Amino acid sequence: MVGIVGAGRVGLVLARLATGAGHVVRIAGSGDPSRIADAVAASAPHAQAVWAPDVADADLTIAAVPITKARHLPHHALQGRVLVDAMNYWWETDGLVPELSDRTTSTSQTIARWLPGVRVVKAFNHASVWELEHLAMPPGDPQRRGIAVAGDHASDVALVCDLVDSLGFDPVVAGPLEAGVSFEPGTEAFGADATTAQLRQMLERFPTSQRGRVIARARDASHRP
Repeated sequence: MVGIVGAGRVGLVLARLATGAGHVVRIAGSGDPSRIADAVAASAPHAQAVWAPDVADADLTIAAVPITKARHLPHHALQGRVLVDAMNYWWETDGLVPELSDRTTSTSQTIARWLPGVRVVKAFNHASVWELEHLAMPPGDPQRRGIAVAGDHASDVALVCDLVDSLGFDPVVAGPLEAGVSFEPGTEAFGADATTAQLRQMLERFPTSQRGRVIARARDASHRP
């Protein structure tokens, strides 16, 4: 079972892909599920609109809400479970949040600190809605698109990779959760809709990119006495 919190464009297209792949899907918005029932029925008719805490029974839950709402995810219900962070930080619209602006860490690491006991894995955030809607392809297609995945626990990363593959994309493991910074907004990979090979090259180039160097300097400075 796949749970999704967020019934915007990303949440709905992921619900459609997941039900199409044979997954049981529960999707929640910010309140009464009746408020999203029509949108869910139109976009992913086999998904079930539920209250937010009810998604936590899933094998994994995807968070596709504005990142500042992450603190309000059903924390207790998600304890010990895998949360896929498909969120991005936009200070222009989210407001300046110092924890999310910290260059020594990835935004997913901040989410993990906000939600202790929840096993956070970063994925899907860098894909455009157009890519998700139109570029899912069968395994082995040379033009299959890649989706980066970052997480600290191999079993959690493997679970998310299996989901990515079932939805029609190749999982590309970027590294631990701190490596999520390599496909956040402002990086080469973000919004690139890249093939698997292209995405791997982008992630490999990140340390030598301008943003990669800024991140490296900040992290190095934070470890100095």
